[in-house]
Amino acid sequence: MDFSFTARETEWRDRVVAFMNKHVYPAVPVYDSQMEGFGANRWQVVPVLEELKAKAKAEGLWNLFLAPNPDHDTDEYQGAGLTNLEYAMCSEHMGKLQFGSEVFNCSAPDTGNMEVLHRYGTKKQKDTWLRPLMAGEIRSVFFMTEPAVASSDATNIETSIKRDGDHYVINGRKWWSSGAGDPRCKIGILMGKTDTSKPRHEQQSQILVPLDTPGVKIVRMLPVFGFDDAPHGHAEVVFDNVRVPAENLILGEGRGFEIAQGRLGPGRIHHCMRTIGVAEAALEKMVKRLQSRVAFGKKVSEQSVWEQRIAEARTDIEMTRLLTLKAADMMDKVGNKHAKLEIAMIKVAGPRIALKIIDDAIQAHGGGGVSSDFGLAKAYAGIRSLRIADGPDEVHNRQIAQMEMRKYTNREVKG
Repeated sequence: MDFSFTARETEWRDRVVAFMNKHVYPAVPVYDSQMEGFGANRWQVVPVLEELKAKAKAEGLWNLFLAPNPDHDTDEYQGAGLTNLEYAMCSEHMGKLQFGSEVFNCSAPDTGNMEVLHRYGTKKQKDTWLRPLMAGEIRSVFFMTEPAVASSDATNIETSIKRDGDHYVINGRKWWSSGAGDPRCKIGILMGKTDTSKPRHEQQSQILVPLDTPGVKIVRMLPVFGFDDAPHGHAEVVFDNVRVPAENLILGEGRGFEIAQGRLGPGRIHHCMRTIGVAEAALEKMVKRLQSRVAFGKKVSEQSVWEQRIAEARTDIEMTRLLTLKAADMMDKVGNKHAKLEIAMIKVAGPRIALKIIDDAIQAHGGGGVSSDFGLAKAYAGIRSLRIADGPDEVHNRQIAQMEMRKYTNREVKG
């Protein structure tokens, strides 16, 4: 059987790869230099990134993830219209660099927030916030996780959203609010409870909160294994009697989980394909390092233990890529609901194999691997956080196990 991709799938992938090779990779030293030049104030817009974004936009490599809204025959807010499968192939290559996705206006959490606004937003919400997000003029944040509760069960969320006349008043504390440190971050989507008397999954709602609203206070930026991830960053934020217009509510009261499910499936595909890109980059660094070093009379790459690790890395990447592409293809053909098993599996498998490969790459670099010289320590920190973000491994594994066990429930046992 011939396993191949369509001409359209390979065309978009090849365009992204060509752009990365021509413009993005050569700009890495400039990006690093500009970040270093900021000194202690690293929460700034990086000039070369804005230049790259303008070039990508001019070439039509922009908002690749944003497909047409199925609820509208005509919609002025359209991205490139790639399917999940088509975009997955592009996303892998963007993920090889930390800032790669932003070049194409395809970075989280903006992608998920744009999808929410595109699918569920009113015309005014789209005009006010989706338009500048799609233009890459502003950035956004998603306020979900809370420090005081086990947020892996989203029904635990305690932040309150109470109606008061023509406004909603928000009180609560969120953390790991990624993107809030960026000076361009102007809007957030917050998940909280509007009515605790409703059934568990009908208590939550999502609402738009401009970051300059009185009562929104960034308490601190949270490092990941010591990395600040500037200028993006992850914030702990307090909402102290924050008043926003009632028209900022998305879709309606009690529909927070419905909105969340609409955004999480595609978001996990994006994360997993970017993670495969990180794994590929780590494997490349590992092999080049091993081939450049000699120990005990021969290249380190020729030592049997390293041949084994290289082989396992390539096998793991290929298996995980195929599973992720299968999930993306199923989402396109039968919908997110019917692809939930595959989505859960890739969310566990992607970070797990990437961490193993990055760890081996660190080992191959010796002391340099744990320094900041080769980017491996930072890659490890970022990917390690993905075993928690968008639901921890344990939640996804539980879902996988339950679906597996249901196959055999009440079946007649045959000898």
